[in-house]
Amino acid sequence: MKLRLVPLITSAVISATLLFGGWFAYSQFGVEAPLKKLVTNYEGVKNAQFDINQKQVDLKLDLEPKTDLRGLVKQLTVDGKSIIGTRKLRLTVVDHSNKVLDQWWSRALFPVAEAMDNKKYTEIPVTLEKLKEGTPGLSVNTVMDNQNIYVSLSDGKASKFIILPRVPGEMGVWNNV
Repeated sequence: MKLRLVPLITSAVISATLLFGGWFAYSQFGVEAPLKKLVTNYEGVKNAQFDINQKQVDLKLDLEPKTDLRGLVKQLTVDGKSIIGTRKLRLTVVDHSNKVLDQWWSRALFPVAEAMDNKKYTEIPVTLEKLKEGTPGLSVNTVMDNQNIYVSLSDGKASKFIILPRVPGEMGVWNNV
């Protein structure tokens, strides 16, 4: 039996094109486009970049200072559940901080870490409000959900968003410090 090379190669190329083209189209139009629409339509989101693979969705957000980060995460986990599926959602927020906010957060970091370690989450907003008194113009917002504590700092021009995981084993080094 003699194999004809041209039809064999043509069939392989067409099959590969359909397979990978279909996967790309599904990834772009069935996952990324609806997710991007969901995120960018949320109030306060300037830009969103996605890296989606089979196990997780990496989302890099550029947010305005007064954005409700917890509300955005809730919308992603509730409304975006059909899009994200079983993938893990990992958020990174672009840092628009300045020296004043960074220094203030470094002073607040120890009492916040202590409250997190002792699982006394109600101490975090109280502690941050006390520390805020020495810095005029600073706005601090602290909210919590089942998985994270969200701290947003703003002085009117600059902003800093911190996501603190409530799972102690994952708390080692905070990525937004």
